[in-house]
Amino acid sequence: MENKVTEEEWARLKEEHPAIVTDLSLKLSVSDGSTASYYELPNNATELQHLISYKNMNAQMGEIFRSCYRYGSASHSDQLRDAKKIKFYIDAEIERLQTWSK
Repeated sequence: MENKVTEEEWARLKEEHPAIVTDLSLKLSVSDGSTASYYELPNNATELQHLISYKNMNAQMGEIFRSCYRYGSASHSDQLRDAKKIKFYIDAEIERLQTWSK
């Protein structure tokens, strides 16, 4: 069951997150906790790269996503290395957003 975002919630989201599309014809939905459409896989997605492309992730976010998925299971990268890689790329993404998205 999905709830629709109220006008008040939409206004608050736009204020807190100015990058949100302001076209009210595009409805955001709020999950009731049991399911959410943003977790559904796109048709024909069979590997991580499809999801990365579908979500239009940049290089940093793609590396974070891959590292989280394989966390501790790749022979060349133990959990500590993966955690450090995730931290490196999230720090780079935070810096990018703080520097270039003003």
